[in-house]
Amino acid sequence: MKLKAGITAQNDKLVVGRIHGLFGVKGWVKIFSHTSPRDNIFSYKPWWLESQGEYVQVEVETAQMSGKGLAAKFKGLDERDEAAKLLGQDICINHSQLELLEAGEYYWSQLIGLRVVTRQGESLGIIKSWLETGANDVLVVSGDRERLIPYVPDTVIQSVDLEEGCVEVDWHVDD
Repeated sequence: MKLKAGITAQNDKLVVGRIHGLFGVKGWVKIFSHTSPRDNIFSYKPWWLESQGEYVQVEVETAQMSGKGLAAKFKGLDERDEAAKLLGQDICINHSQLELLEAGEYYWSQLIGLRVVTRQGESLGIIKSWLETGANDVLVVSGDRERLIPYVPDTVIQSVDLEEGCVEVDWHVDD
């Protein structure tokens, strides 16, 4: 049960990153990538920028690593002031742009919203989000209270059933 971390669903699009800064004076923007590895975001074409529920398709003209970060220039965008209008916008792709995964591999977007139950059938709640840590990813489960459950396949995570919309965990209700 391997995860392709970082990608989250939003409507019919998947959020793969965000524009978080300006780079230079010729319309370049800084990119925060949710993909792993970070520069994998550049392999998706086209991108859709989301602002207040509206999506606009953009074409990446040039992209590069910039120190520890990423930067991109969009076709037809040549001025810093115009690029500044894009700050904070999510970078999205269509579901169909994702690579097919092997059995037992999941994108985070597939797990968000699934029910979480213990091996004894007790409901713990719904997966709302996740946290990326150095050791392993952690499910944020919202139910009668919020629980942080480590995503450790075959130890904590017993099974994932996408059709039933359920993740079975070896976890105690009181934990």
